[in-house]
Amino acid sequence: MSRSAEITRQTVETEVRVALTLDGSGAGERETGVGFLDHMLDLLARHGRLDLDVSAHGDLETGAHHTVEDVGICIGQALDRALGDRVGIVRYGDAVVPMDEARAGCAIDISGRGLLVFEGEFPPGAIGNYDHELTEEFLRALASNARLTLHLSVQAGSNVHHLVEACFKALARSLRQACALDPTEIGVPSTKGTLT
Repeated sequence: MSRSAEITRQTVETEVRVALTLDGSGAGERETGVGFLDHMLDLLARHGRLDLDVSAHGDLETGAHHTVEDVGICIGQALDRALGDRVGIVRYGDAVVPMDEARAGCAIDISGRGLLVFEGEFPPGAIGNYDHELTEEFLRALASNARLTLHLSVQAGSNVHHLVEACFKALARSLRQACALDPTEIGVPSTKGTLT
């Protein structure tokens, strides 16, 4: 069973193409015009064991907001499509990841109900053309479009690069657990019989 999807999204502000395979190795290329986002997507792919190709062209002259959000939307839609009917998945995943002095925790339920609960905050500022606040925007877009419940907490740290990196690694490790196939699960892991 191939758990893969391709998504294309074109608006006046952006053009995004995503190809995703759940049972991968971290392969693929990420080119969004937002260097720090590319770095975070590399982490997401590698630690989430996703093969992930992302190509995005956006109106970066107005800032990276539209590009980052639309990439989150497309990756979320690709996850949703690749998961299919959710039969046999573990459903839940969680991880706490340290990155030097920083630490972030993530818990995921592939529930069919898109929700982000984000605890913590970053100081105002940017890493290259990536505003710190875009992390929460990316996560919200991904959770909503993947139809998963995502709790992410910034638990410790002072270096924003490390804090955001810990968030993406915790997301990746949690996602990897939740999307995994459970050989003991013969149906959809829900008493309702559906995860929609």
